[in-house]
Amino acid sequence: MLKVDNAHVMIGAVEALRGFSFELEAGERVGLTGRNGAGKTTLMRAVMGIVKLREGSITLNGRDMRDVPVHHRTAEGIGYMPEDRGLIPELTVEENILLPTWVTPSLDSAERLEIVFEIMPELREMATRRALLLSGGQQKMVALGRALAAGTHLLLLDEPFEGVAPALSQRLSEVIFGLSRQNLSVIVSQSELNHSQTLFDREFIIERGANVAGAPAPQTA
Repeated sequence: MLKVDNAHVMIGAVEALRGFSFELEAGERVGLTGRNGAGKTTLMRAVMGIVKLREGSITLNGRDMRDVPVHHRTAEGIGYMPEDRGLIPELTVEENILLPTWVTPSLDSAERLEIVFEIMPELREMATRRALLLSGGQQKMVALGRALAAGTHLLLLDEPFEGVAPALSQRLSEVIFGLSRQNLSVIVSQSELNHSQTLFDREFIIERGANVAGAPAPQTA
């Protein structure tokens, strides 16, 4: 479904990705684990087209993504949750969730909003609240909801558990675990291995922009 092959990316004078490769199947949950600065965010931005490949390729459902503009990536069914959440403070929860649908004619705003609310009913309850009035954890939930509104095929979740209270972290895990029922492919970046035992089908380790290991995560009942 998604294939990243020998990806090289330069950020200024720094080689942020050094030949990183992986493949993701439809409906698969994959963990991308590495220290801060290892290249996790750069990889997700490369898939989104925010940074350009110096070498290598990215294909989505067989389509070469290198020449697809950033503003067309949502139409390819990709939803992105950045680490800093990226919400617009003055907009309501509902408006933040709907943002990608407003600029993507192929997405039905009402339909996508209802899907998000069905998966995350707590967002329906805070739909009219402005984002600036939410806690950091609640903002993470809204950012995930926005990614879900756009992501009909693929979700890129950058450090969703970072700085989140344990109870909310558990709820985020439940939502992400359930996304396979929506036939969504999900990439979750994290700095530690603490979720890999139960949440992911496979895990890739990234260090200094390169692969370290890729092996199936242990499955639990």
